[in-house]
Amino acid sequence: MTVDSSGKHERVLDPVERLSEILFGLIMVLSFTCSISAAEADRAEVRSVVVGALGCNLAWGIVDAIMYLLNVLGARGRELKVARDVRDAKTPEEARAVLADALPEALAEALHAEDVAKIAERVRGTRLPVRPSLRRGDFAAALLVFAIVFVSTLPVVVPFAVMEHRWRAMRVSNGIAIAMLFLTGLSLGRYSFRRPWVVGVVMVVVGLVLVSITMALGG
Repeated sequence: MTVDSSGKHERVLDPVERLSEILFGLIMVLSFTCSISAAEADRAEVRSVVVGALGCNLAWGIVDAIMYLLNVLGARGRELKVARDVRDAKTPEEARAVLADALPEALAEALHAEDVAKIAERVRGTRLPVRPSLRRGDFAAALLVFAIVFVSTLPVVVPFAVMEHRWRAMRVSNGIAIAMLFLTGLSLGRYSFRRPWVVGVVMVVVGLVLVSITMALGG
């Protein structure tokens, strides 16, 4: 949680965003670890793969954090444009059209003329910023995105770093990855009010399919 300029608490990342970042990190590292041939790879090759997996997720964590900031900036720009268009609307119908385009369909249909008038009046009484900008909490969220992508890889690669027997390390690593995929789905199921264990199993299947596709495409 962060605190915005008005003193209200903001959620840094919602649960779906956090779970998506974990899934992304797991898929990336699994595309590396699953390429290890336990029967043929020597210790140096295993170490090279592990270092490559960590380096890849480090780089993608940075890229993902930067993209998060750009997405936030873009969303704020869109919100500012909507507010300006509502403020400058010549008629209630014009203001309603702007809001209908910006809101989900169910909410837009629920708006009455008096609702639009109140929103337009409040927007006109609000001092709008000249341009969209990033806040301190946005950088905290970007850092969290980076940490989630990178840290989610560590449990999967640790067995290769501490276990001498490569086949055993592979089995332990895959078991950890499957467990993490299941727990990620379980959390998502609880958040979305669906049967958590079903979502957990689906997440395992989807994760493994995505890993297979990534590896088949040379990722």
